[in-house]
Amino acid sequence: MQLLRSIFIVMLFFSWSFASEHYTVGIVPQMQTTEIQSSWVPFLTELSKQTGVEFEIKYYATIPLFEKGLKNGEVDVAFMNPYHAVMAYDWKQYKPIIHDKKPLVGILVVKKESPIRSIKELDKKSVAFPSPNAFAASLIMRALLKEDEKISITPVYVKTHSNVYRNVLFGLYPAGGGVNNTLSRENIGISSGLRVLYTTKPTASHPLCVSANMPQATVLKIRDTILKMGNNPAFKEMLNNIQVPNPVVADYKTEYLPLKKLKLEDYIVTEN
Repeated sequence: MQLLRSIFIVMLFFSWSFASEHYTVGIVPQMQTTEIQSSWVPFLTELSKQTGVEFEIKYYATIPLFEKGLKNGEVDVAFMNPYHAVMAYDWKQYKPIIHDKKPLVGILVVKKESPIRSIKELDKKSVAFPSPNAFAASLIMRALLKEDEKISITPVYVKTHSNVYRNVLFGLYPAGGGVNNTLSRENIGISSGLRVLYTTKPTASHPLCVSANMPQATVLKIRDTILKMGNNPAFKEMLNNIQVPNPVVADYKTEYLPLKKLKLEDYIVTEN
């Protein structure tokens, strides 16, 4: 009886230990919260099922609030833009583990029937962006317009990529910044009404990053499970919905750290 009791206590201990692996996930709010929920909840549910690790999403209404959460270390796992990866590493040593194989490209869109055909025609005009530090959609785009194209625009921040596309389509602004991955996921009624006027050079896409406090065994379990899901056609749509249809291993030093050389400090807006 004593032996059985001891075995039960040991089993209960391991059960508690296993169940205690609970992590909070933050997703950069490129889209509305309802869209993030419909895309990420099924994926995290499946990831939890395959890894035995429990995940809970912490939603952020705006990109600046998401950045503040990263700076404060509020989440254990985060899907973020490439320059966020640089900032988050400096803030709390978040490390990228996977990203999609397809490069990220910043785009500047206008209405399909817009008379604007040259980037120079936007000089002295107001242009919509998701937020100051949305990397390809805003940060590097604003730098390119000023430094390379030598034009002056007035940035207007409308919180999400979805809002940018709708503001341009409805004629509130002549142009707006986004990225290839979010435009391709828009409702056809929105995307078909827009035309890409200008693009940035490609970079490594949005990484999924983990806290430096997460056990390495758990990090590898999560990473390797996502990679295996990427090789299984059954999960292709699920991964596509979170912008990682073809996951590959991410490397901070070779893929994200070099972004510091772009010297975008003058264009970053940091909230306390």
